[in-house]
Amino acid sequence: MAEIEIGGLEDGDRTAWQELFRGYNAFYGREWPEERYEQAWHDFRRDDRIHALVARLDGRAVGLTHFLFHPSTTAGDVCYLQDLFTDADLRGRGVARALIAAVAEEARRKGCERVYWHTREDNATARRLYDKVAENRGFIQYVVPLTTG
Repeated sequence: MAEIEIGGLEDGDRTAWQELFRGYNAFYGREWPEERYEQAWHDFRRDDRIHALVARLDGRAVGLTHFLFHPSTTAGDVCYLQDLFTDADLRGRGVARALIAAVAEEARRKGCERVYWHTREDNATARRLYDKVAENRGFIQYVVPLTTG
């Protein structure tokens, strides 16, 4: 298999990025209007508050991750890996692992003390990888929705 390359978003990634992000949202039962993808693309390309990396095989984007840095009340700054998605046909080939490693490296460069993320309890496929590359510290997430959608 070709080597997985990780890098920032490039102009030519727009269509593949949106397909991957649409797949991610569908996995979690969300449908976004086109203007939300447009806004997200511009936010990620600006690369100031939120960040994106894509995994490429043979020059084609096959996985994505979105992440941000923020302060912590109990430690130094931390990195939240918010979204992670791999083309379904390429799962199990190291794409997600490479994306997680790249986010961890970015967080190290920024001086963060840890990278963390959430996943659904029933996401067994992803959790098999996560259990190998990270610690499950047993936290449960609660959410108070403030808007619909």
